[in-house]
Amino acid sequence: MTETTARATESIEAFAARAEAWLQENVPVRWRDSRGSLSNEESDEFRRDWDRRLWDGGFAGLGLPREFGGAGLGLAEEVTFHVLAAKAQAPDGLARIGKILTAPMLIANGTDEQQEKYLRPILNGDEIWCQGFSEPHAGSDLAGVTTRAVKVDGGYRITGRKIWTSFVQHAHRAILLAQTDADAPRHKNLGMFLLDMRQPGITVSDIRQISGAVHFAEVQFEDVFVPDSDLVGGEVDGWKVAMKVLTDERGGTETATRYVEIRADLDLLLSSCSDRPELAAELNELDIRTELLRWQLSKVVDNEVVPNEKFWRSISVLKVMWSELWQDVTSAGLRALVPADREHWRYQYLESRAASIYSGTNEIQRNIIAERVLGLPR
Repeated sequence: MTETTARATESIEAFAARAEAWLQENVPVRWRDSRGSLSNEESDEFRRDWDRRLWDGGFAGLGLPREFGGAGLGLAEEVTFHVLAAKAQAPDGLARIGKILTAPMLIANGTDEQQEKYLRPILNGDEIWCQGFSEPHAGSDLAGVTTRAVKVDGGYRITGRKIWTSFVQHAHRAILLAQTDADAPRHKNLGMFLLDMRQPGITVSDIRQISGAVHFAEVQFEDVFVPDSDLVGGEVDGWKVAMKVLTDERGGTETATRYVEIRADLDLLLSSCSDRPELAAELNELDIRTELLRWQLSKVVDNEVVPNEKFWRSISVLKVMWSELWQDVTSAGLRALVPADREHWRYQYLESRAASIYSGTNEIQRNIIAERVLGLPR
């Protein structure tokens, strides 16, 4: 079934009603009401179960083609579902990296064998994936990665370090960018690999953020084997494949979830400071910016039906908009000095500091906007 045919069978309004009813029935009450008191083990089990529920309910891979196990819909349905799920306080499944990044990459660039082997376990939550891109000295300059993939009989041996790796504590596999030819020019010396994370030679070190949370880790690889069958594309096609991954990472579904979180934070601030005239102008501006974010997200959905240059430009605009808006909302919340909400704003403020760095720094996004939107010279 084509995307157009799939959409013709159900309007977006009907899809939203169906999704909302399903979420109402399936979001665990204990998760919604007791998240602050759950142990890490309990939280992880809820998140694993959520991935299975999404698969069983037909809500895993909404934007992926049916022939690959998806629902054959599009970004409009993906965004709608993520907005509704955030409002319903649904868990964030552990299979997120695989669904948002690995699966689209494999559909676009993977072999038939890779698609057959990996897509179903990704979508049903059986396999958790992480992303091995950034390094201690190659974050914003991703083309400068120094992790090496040395060709050996039957595959490659990987040695190097990755940092800011999320979900790695649970991961079965990683999408990993590594240098395959030390003498080749930049952007033409990288390979993309599907790496088994449950083998010897891999050391994981947690990174605790200033908020106290642990979302990321540093990973050391020492002579770790990847078979030829787990190279995506050609030996020097890694940069091209990585650009597809990064576009998906910065896309509309991430913004949809962030919009709901920002809207909830701002509504809390508005309700607690309604009698503070000295804050009225600032809060009104934040309210306007939040609605502009929603409008821009709608424009991205419109441009996605046939992905084009406007769509790719919109992704960079969205990343800058939501990350800086979140930082400004949390900063305002912290300065409002509402005693009852002090810990909430402290945590949110500290969490938001990294938002303008991960998924491509805002400086990089502004370069993209300057070159591709404004037409400025490099």
